[in-house]
Amino acid sequence: MRALLSVYDKTGLEELARGLVEASLELVASGKTADALERAAIPHVTVESVTGSPEMLGGRVKTLHPSISAGILADLDDPSHVADLVAHGIEPISIVVCNLYPFAAAPSVETIDIGGVTLLRAAAKNYEHVAAVADPASYAGVLDELRREGTLSVRTRLGLARAAFAHVAAYDAAISCWFGEKTAGEGDHASLPDSFHLVLERAEELRYGENPHQRGARYRRAAGSFGEAVGEGCWEGAVQHGGRELSYLNLFDAEAAWRLAHELLSIEGAARAAVVVKHANPCGAAIGAEDELAATYERALQSDATSAFGGIFALTGQVDLALATRVVANPLAEVIVAYGFDDDALELFGERRKNMRALSARPPGELSLEVRQIDGGYLVQEPDRVTVRRDRWRTVTKLAPSDAQCLDAELAWRVCARSSSNAVVLAKDGQVVGVGCGQQSRVDAAAIAARKAGGRAAGGAAASDAFFPFRDGLDAVCEAGVAVVVQPG
Repeated sequence: MRALLSVYDKTGLEELARGLVEASLELVASGKTADALERAAIPHVTVESVTGSPEMLGGRVKTLHPSISAGILADLDDPSHVADLVAHGIEPISIVVCNLYPFAAAPSVETIDIGGVTLLRAAAKNYEHVAAVADPASYAGVLDELRREGTLSVRTRLGLARAAFAHVAAYDAAISCWFGEKTAGEGDHASLPDSFHLVLERAEELRYGENPHQRGARYRRAAGSFGEAVGEGCWEGAVQHGGRELSYLNLFDAEAAWRLAHELLSIEGAARAAVVVKHANPCGAAIGAEDELAATYERALQSDATSAFGGIFALTGQVDLALATRVVANPLAEVIVAYGFDDDALELFGERRKNMRALSARPPGELSLEVRQIDGGYLVQEPDRVTVRRDRWRTVTKLAPSDAQCLDAELAWRVCARSSSNAVVLAKDGQVVGVGCGQQSRVDAAAIAARKAGGRAAGGAAASDAFFPFRDGLDAVCEAGVAVVVQPG
């Protein structure tokens, strides 16, 4: 029997090839794969010697030939298929090892793989007789089973077939998105496409879902979804330093906190930001100067220290021992996300906060289309990108806000935008002092924010995520002492 090798990614190729030869398989290799085997002195035959046809069209045509396709697609339980192979002198192929040109990393016409996709689809279709090996990470398992059993089980081939079709689906999704970008009209890049292709692969098992009786996992975009490559998300490269496994809501809230913290850095003069999120809504936020990370953390915590208990903290900086000492002296944090942690800070957490998750992560990237499932389909929208152009804000009162009040208004505005409606947020001196959100009545949201502020909003700013339809909500924030109100009305 034969094994066909045609790979762009040569990772693990030599070890795999030697193992296949040891398993008494004749190797057939194409193009640069054959060159690599030749340099390694691994016995093989070339695709050209099997097909009797040379590579042509600059390598676009190598494996597209009946001698290859029939060898892969033949149902060896069908006498007519076997007779066809014999009549045409075609040897059956039992293993196809193939990975594709790196289209997502370098999109172009020349990185659209044709022959490789055909090989994988053919091998996966005929999984009862052929193993389709698309991922170098599978090589070790394939060799282990061959050495142990002398063959690959149907169950193994079925799993490899599923992985191969998933690989091809993600690849095609990347190409479709690329063509969509090329055919979009000028300025149309953010519009909703006629179709889009979201292909996900499981990246991490979570402790549980939204509730302990639900299973949960984090999935990542497979290469190709929205035309993006694997591993672009900040959580893909995040490192967890101790603590229990993450749950669904841990990550959901960490995403909200981490993203908002970085949005706050766009405020003039904000070199550091700290955000506390509880049940998907911010309950604390503050901004500070470059050397004020610890103070910024404290101010975010004191926005609403009661609600912050068991919350998710996001800090845009490195956590040192001094800051870690403050953390362990304060109400429990479920998760702390930061750029990094000093070793002595992690040692302290290990002693005093064994269950707390400390996550090192890079800044979040831009969001693509937002998707929410409904019965029979999905709701899709462009992401809500909060842009603040204070030069376009219109002051409708005789009294104009000061620069400091404008900064507080922007802070309140940005936090309000990431709070569940109806929402009202109060801020003073770079610190959120009251959040009322998720209320059916805007006046209730204003009253809750004022109550939580407890007199700290005097001279500060209030933001509402929609216009005040009546004066009662406005009266509530004015009674809290704010000097500036910003609303989209």
